[in-house]
This record gives sequence, C-alpha cells and structure tokens, in this order.
Amino acid sequence: MHKTRLIARLDVKNEFVIKGIHLEGLRKVGDPIELAKKYYLDGIDEIVFMDAVASLYDRNNLFHIIEKACKEVFIPITIGGGIRSVNDIDKALRSGADKIALNTQAIKNPEIIKEASRIYGSQCIIGSIEAKRTGAGWQAYVDNGREHTGVDAIDWAKKLEDLGAGEILITSVDKEGTKKGFDAELVKKIAESVSIPVIASGGAGSLNDIRELILNCNPGGIAIASLIHYNLFSVSEIKRELINNNLSVRP
Repeated sequence: MHKTRLIARLDVKNEFVIKGIHLEGLRKVGDPIELAKKYYLDGIDEIVFMDAVASLYDRNNLFHIIEKACKEVFIPITIGGGIRSVNDIDKALRSGADKIALNTQAIKNPEIIKEASRIYGSQCIIGSIEAKRTGAGWQAYVDNGREHTGVDAIDWAKKLEDLGAGEILITSVDKEGTKKGFDAELVKKIAESVSIPVIASGGAGSLNDIRELILNCNPGGIAIASLIHYNLFSVSEIKRELINNNLSVRP
C-alpha cells in the first residue's frame, strides 16, 4: 500500500500567496518563498505553486519564484498555471520545477500531454482538473475555475491518463477554501477510474477531513492550503496525528 503524500498548495498572485473560496475572493496570506521554506522544514512532502492569474496575462509568472524556492526547498516542486507550450514546460523544468500541472492548455490541446510526457516522462506531467458538480456528475472548468468546458471530469481524467499524464490533481471548486471537507465522492470516482496517483485538493478544514479521505479514498496525495496558511495546524502536527491513527503517510 502506498503512503499518501501531504502536499502544500501555494496559489500565487503578484508575488504573494493568496487564498480564496471557490478560487475567488482572494486574500494575501504571505510570501511564497518564506512559506515554502517553512513547510519544507516542517516536513511537507511536496509543494505545488499555482499561478492564480496566469489566464489574465496568458503566461506563467512564477519561474523566478521557482528558481528562488529551489535554493531553499529540497523536495519535489510542481508548477502550474499559464503553461501553454512544450517550450513553457522546458522553461519551468529549467527553473527547477520537478513536475508540471496542465489544465487549460490540456483541454484546448490534449496533444500537449502526449508530447510532453514523451519528451520529459510521464512522472513529471500532472493532469490538473478543476471540477464543479453539475447535476449527477462533475464538469471540468478552466481559467482558475471560471470557464465551463462541457467536459465530464471523470471521462477527462481517464483521457489524461491515456494521453500519458503520470498523476491527476483534482480540485473541487465547490469545496475549495470552504474548510468544510473534501468532495470525497468526486475523489473516489476519479481514483477508481484511473490507475495513476490522484492528488485531492479543495476543502480540508480539519484533521478528520484528511483522515476520512485517506480511509475512504486512499489518494496518492492530499493538497492542503488553509489548514497551514492560517496556522490552524502545523505540517508536523498533521503528520503526527495521522501516524498516531495508523494511517499510511510519510513520516
């Protein structure tokens, strides 16, 4: 059985880590380099940097932040938001990122997943899905949860795996920032539909939310933000509690 990774998610806008609700109403919470270093020293397994306004500028603005972070942080780093081409992926990896999360461009041009995984390996290509519940299912959204695509989220996860993605990052827009718990049903359906690791993001508000998700969905990773950004718990406290409950997480 795999050990679930605990991943810090840092959404960045204009040099600041921000946090919102449903990916909207963003407020500043700190400096991305300082927070990344803090979480790294406290035992986080990986860090995801997401450019929250990349769609406004039609490019990713985080390469310089990744370069600085790599001098302080020595765990896997993912960068996402505004990655439009294989050339952008190359720049991101050269800046020090270990993995690339693709959402909007993957929807527009699915072949980028196939080409990037062929060139760089599936292990560094993450298919990112921002999902909202619609009726009995979920639809994939782009542009930080603002634009509807008409694509079924579960079917899209399967397609991303077929194209060569090595992981799926599933963000519940409905739950994101609410601290009311994960959309466990969504995570479970995605995890059952693919054979690659699934990272769950959106909704963690308590240690019990994380415990329940691991027990019921066994995700490859859990991305957290509010819990640690607002000092509700430290990374080490979360891990200690999970380990004390005999859950399979990295020490």
